[in-house]
Amino acid sequence: MHSSPDRIKPICLLNCSRKTENNMGGQEQQTEVYKCNLSSQAQAIAKSELREDEKTREHCLAQFRDWISKHPSIKKCRTDAVFLLRFLRTKKFSLPLAQEMLERYLTIRQTYPDWFQNLNIDDPDIEAIIDAGYLVPLIKRDSHGRKVILSCAGRFDPYKYTSAQMVRVHSLVCEALMDDEESQVHGYTHLNDESGLTMGHLSSWSFSDIRNMLGCIQNSTPMRHKETHLVNVPGCTMKFIELALSLLNDKLRSRVLLHKTLDELRQTIDPKILPREYGGEVPLADMIADFKKLLREKGESIKALDDMFIEISPKNNCASSEGLGGISGSFRKLEVD
Repeated sequence: MHSSPDRIKPICLLNCSRKTENNMGGQEQQTEVYKCNLSSQAQAIAKSELREDEKTREHCLAQFRDWISKHPSIKKCRTDAVFLLRFLRTKKFSLPLAQEMLERYLTIRQTYPDWFQNLNIDDPDIEAIIDAGYLVPLIKRDSHGRKVILSCAGRFDPYKYTSAQMVRVHSLVCEALMDDEESQVHGYTHLNDESGLTMGHLSSWSFSDIRNMLGCIQNSTPMRHKETHLVNVPGCTMKFIELALSLLNDKLRSRVLLHKTLDELRQTIDPKILPREYGGEVPLADMIADFKKLLREKGESIKALDDMFIEISPKNNCASSEGLGGISGSFRKLEVD
């Protein structure tokens, strides 16, 4: 078994409490002394790219917690520093944008429970999809310090599993990674091997689901998506890929790179970090086993996310079919970095 140098530490205790009718002014707050665990390199990047320093971080965390405690619709939410830093770092410490993204994150979890709730590696179907090698984070980071997530379309059976189960696997993987502070700062690289992508995969998706799923990724998921590499895209699926890309904002679309072959991809990504099956050093099976161990370590904390609660009304539902308009504004007005 290969152990990862980027092992994610268990998250802090959930700091949530429901408001009562007699206590609408706020939720109880636990005092947390935050200790920055970023490497010196990550701290430098956080300062230069995200405007993060100790004073800014402390101020924003305090303001964020106070805002949550007084929010009329948020009834239960994590308020530990690592969780809130997901949003602050994604939005470069713009507190209003971080708050808006948190509203959306909480809302989509409740609006699409089949996609975002009850995520568990002990679910037989989820475990089978991960065992097949459909989606796995690589053990080593890329040259930019980013966590790399490999997706292999041909390892997902569209005749046995649904598109909702596909999204659930992605959601589980993301939740297992998002509290890692190095990744919050450096961001993520996505490698998508589309060999084996068939019309069976594409026909399982409605246009509405594609639009809503991509809206959730770019507007509600607190991850810095830095690069997405597509390789071995079958010619018959290019129209579908072009449609999906057209639904992304300009910034994310500019970060999607297409490669005709693996050799071309390996000129961009250090082949040593890839699974052995792609020219690397560590077998894919070992990477899967390593990641499943992490998923089990984080199982309870991921399950506890389902306890978070925001009241949703038709006029503030961010998952409406009208282009995914948000609680406090429009998804289309926000940028993702």
